[in-house]
This record gives sequence, structure tokens and C-alpha cells, in this order.
Amino acid sequence: MAVEIRIVSIEAIILDLPTIRPHTLSMVTMNRQSMTVVRVLCSDGIEGLGEGTTIGGLAYGPESPEGIKLTIDAYITPLLLGHDATRVQAAMDLVRKAVKGNHFSKCAVESALLDCQARRLGVPVSELLGGRRRESLPVAWTLASGNTAKDIDEAQAMLGQRRHKDFKLKIGAKSIEEDIGHVAAIRKALPDMASIRVDVNMAWREREARNAISALADAGCVLVEQPVSGIGPLARLTQTSSIAIMADEVLVGPETALEAVTAHAADVFSIKIEQAGGLFAAAKVIAIAETAGISVYGGTMLEGPIGTMAAAQLMAGVKDLQWGTEFFGPLLLTEEILEEPLLFEDFELKLPQGPGLGIRLNEDAISRFRRDGKQPSGLRVVG
Repeated sequence: MAVEIRIVSIEAIILDLPTIRPHTLSMVTMNRQSMTVVRVLCSDGIEGLGEGTTIGGLAYGPESPEGIKLTIDAYITPLLLGHDATRVQAAMDLVRKAVKGNHFSKCAVESALLDCQARRLGVPVSELLGGRRRESLPVAWTLASGNTAKDIDEAQAMLGQRRHKDFKLKIGAKSIEEDIGHVAAIRKALPDMASIRVDVNMAWREREARNAISALADAGCVLVEQPVSGIGPLARLTQTSSIAIMADEVLVGPETALEAVTAHAADVFSIKIEQAGGLFAAAKVIAIAETAGISVYGGTMLEGPIGTMAAAQLMAGVKDLQWGTEFFGPLLLTEEILEEPLLFEDFELKLPQGPGLGIRLNEDAISRFRRDGKQPSGLRVVG
């Protein structure tokens, strides 16, 4: 009889990593990034990696790094220890039944289990999610210093390095007049090959959003992400907008995606694997969008390299990526936590060819930046 492979341990580690600059959103300014790294060890010696990362602690949503670790340690780990490690869907069914909400925690554990299984089979995680259609993904860069001159210099530097040519501007913290002027100045300063999008993070009321979107279109902006909260207001804006409207915060899983499709609430869906509740749930959101003729975009919670690569493995299978992705999170960090950094070149993120997520942790960096100060367990990824 074949020996069953079991989950032996699940470890959740909070890392606090410095960033290259403050990152300003409408609700918070981030001066560092904290992420919860998950390591799942199986009885066959294979270890998998996952990541739970939020934006600005609890300023953006209902989960925090501390809450993610607590949920995994106190609720998910006791449930999964000893479970068949090769049955990822069955394991996550147990978690979904026992743990309500907590999408980020579930995503981190599910990603680690998929990493284990793909390493075990000797294939990339993308092959467990339907297979790849591409080996690299276009990546936009977010300009979020809040300073027009700094943002222009940053964008021009990215173009010169051939790292990014699509730029998303974080607006909504200032007056609409200031925001429009900021967008217009940046659009004017950049060459035609660059595209300008904006993300308002729900900061506007519906009436002011309608006028602002018209002004943004005149300024050369091509897409507006989540200008208001709620599916209804977003749908009304989409029906009158001359430029693309993207849904983000209203998408928290397949059920809300179906509601947004029914209401014709967006032209584009920002797919975030953590916000959706994991890779399998995000795949369902993609299927709903594609069936409805809505474009798919790879969104980010500013994940580090582990979460970014998990999302990239899923997005590599999307047929049409007209709007690309914004998987730039690792580039915000001043410190590298992988043995080999992710490769960004020619305006795209290259997917590794190795099994699983195709990445390995730098144990010295993990030890240096883990919040609890503990030394690494000595476990190494096999496969």
C-alpha cells in the first residue's frame, strides 16, 4: 500500500520589511510592509510557502498580519495537522467550514499546500490551476508618493529601465481639483507609449465621481479603479463613463463577482487572490468575468515575492490580459527574502520554470526580519 503523505507542521511568521519610499493611498500612508509567511511541512519532507499580506494593517480591510497569524495558529493549524497533504481541495473544504471570512489567512495556507503538491509532482503551480498560456506577465507600476514631480521622475526612470510603461496613480486623499491636476501633469510629462490609470480606493461620492471621471478622461487617463464604494453606485458610473471602470474592493469572492456581473458594475475586474479567498476562489472569479465578457486584471495587495508569485501562477493561465497586472509588490521592498529575486525586465515579470512556486527563501533574511526574533527552524524546501 502507498504511504499516505500527511501535513506535519504549519508555521506562520510575521516579517517587517522596509520599503523604498512611503506609499500613499486615500486611507493610509505605508512606511513599511508587514507580511505573514506560511510554511507547510509534509511527512515526505516537502515544504511549501504561502503569504498573507494586507495594506496598511487594518486601514484597508478587516485582516491584519497579526490577525492572519492568530487565525492560522489557533484555528487552521489544529484542523489540518495530520490531514492528507495531497488533497488540497479537501483540506480547504475543512477550513472553509470551520473558519468564516479570513480570506487572507485561507489564501496563505492554500498557496502553501498547492506549492507542496506541485513540488511533489514536479510541476509549476500553474499546472494545477489549468495550465499556463504565457511565460511572463505585463506589470504596471503604482505612483504613490503624493508628489507630482517625484512621481514624474519615478515614472521616467521606470521607462528608461524598461521595467514599467503602464502607471497607476493613487489619488483620492486630496481635493478632486488637485488630483486632476496631478494626473494631467504626469500624463503630459510622459511619452505616448506610457498609459495612465488611477485608483481612488472608494474615496469619492457618486456625484463628484461622475464629474471627476469625465475630467480624468480629458486629461488622458484610460481607466479608473473603484472610485466609489458599493456595487450599485459603481454600476451607475460604469454605464455613463467614457473610459474603463475597474472593480476592486467590491470583489471579495465568487458571490460578489456574480453580483457585480449581474449589475454590469465594471468593465474590468481586479483579481486579488487574497481578497478572493485563495487561488481556487480567484479562479472562479476569473471564470465569471470571462463568461460575462469583463476584462481581467491581476491586482495586488502589495504582496512580497511569495504572494506575488502565487498570483502570477494563476494569471499565467488567463487568455486575455489586455490591462495586464500590477504585481510590483516585491519591488517596493528594500530587502530581498528569496535566494533568487523575481525577474522583472522588458516591462514584464518572468515566471520561473521550477516546480511549485519556483522560489526558495533566503533563510538569513527571514531570520533578520521576523518580528518574533526567533531563529529559523532549519527546514528547507525540497523539490
